[in-house]
Amino acid sequence: MLTLKGIRASYGPVAALHDVTIEVAEGQIVAILGSNGAGKTSTLRVVSGLLRPNAGAVHFLGRRIDRRSPESIVSLGISHVPEGRQLFTELTVYENLMLGAYTRRDRQQIRADLEKVYGYFPILAQRRSQPAGSLSGGEQQQLAIARALMSRPRLLLLDEPSLGLAPLVVREIFDIIKTINREQHVTILLVEQDASLALAVAQHGYVLETGRLVISESSERLREDEDLRRSYLGY
Repeated sequence: MLTLKGIRASYGPVAALHDVTIEVAEGQIVAILGSNGAGKTSTLRVVSGLLRPNAGAVHFLGRRIDRRSPESIVSLGISHVPEGRQLFTELTVYENLMLGAYTRRDRQQIRADLEKVYGYFPILAQRRSQPAGSLSGGEQQQLAIARALMSRPRLLLLDEPSLGLAPLVVREIFDIIKTINREQHVTILLVEQDASLALAVAQHGYVLETGRLVISESSERLREDEDLRRSYLGY
């Protein structure tokens, strides 16, 4: 479904990615792992069009997308849930969800999808009239994911969904991520600093180190190889 080949990217003079090559098969959950500054977020930003690569190419469903605008990439079926959620905190939960569907014109299906995300995240239905800024951290993360789902993505990019959340809330969110993947057939590219958590839901893992790809292995292999875990994943 998604291929990044030989990607180099930078922020001004600072290189962020060096010849990164990643493949994501349709229907998979794929994890990108590594320490802070490894290039994980930059990889997602390249896919969603927020960071234009200096070299290499990104293909989604056979189309090259690395020269497209972020809005065009969303319309192709890619939604990005950024680190920090980036909600419109003064707008209500409902208004944030509707902004997730702003490119769509199928009003009847939008209503159906709204009820679907309320089914995944019942607390959002209860809080639909509240400002997003009044929600707890876990509720805001649920809203960020739900807003992304309102665009009907084929591919969902998740950046650090566990960041700053209590363990019980994190487990609940990751259970929902697995359910969305299974029931909606949404392919997921997941950036997560908690490697053990990510590998528990993903089928394949890529490990980045200072912007370079150092490991591409099945999640099972990464979980079982103690030397790899100690050297690159910190557990």
